[in-house]
Amino acid sequence: MPMIKVWIHLVWATKNRQPLLDKSIRQTIFQDMRENAKEKNIYVDFINGYTDHVHLLISFNAEQTIAKTVQMIKGECSYWINKNNLCTEKFEWQDDYFAVSVSELGIDAVREYIKNQEQHHSKKTFQQEYDEFIAKYGFNIMKSHEAQSKL
Repeated sequence: MPMIKVWIHLVWATKNRQPLLDKSIRQTIFQDMRENAKEKNIYVDFINGYTDHVHLLISFNAEQTIAKTVQMIKGECSYWINKNNLCTEKFEWQDDYFAVSVSELGIDAVREYIKNQEQHHSKKTFQQEYDEFIAKYGFNIMKSHEAQSKL
């Protein structure tokens, strides 16, 4: 049996970045995400977010892929939110997401970053955070390479 531990920091937003993750329901939603992931053998190490997005630190095993894992978590979560009428309107997640690897040495820093989302977003918007992620992890370079390869 292979021994694999791959850490991924995942981030995704609500549809159109609507501020639907109200403080009164946020932790309930995150707890449901954690429980649902556990049922599917997805190890969520840390989860938190703000009104319009969520951060997860996940450790993957040999059988899991990022795309299927994100699809399962997002799909089950939005279904559960709507089934339990936690929002006044239909809840949906945005299709896109960030996924970046985290080294063993960086895990504590990522946990701390995820833990302090409310404090973090009192100083900067999700758009500012988004732009920083794009620049920090080189996603804008990747997009330009993808565009060039289609020429």
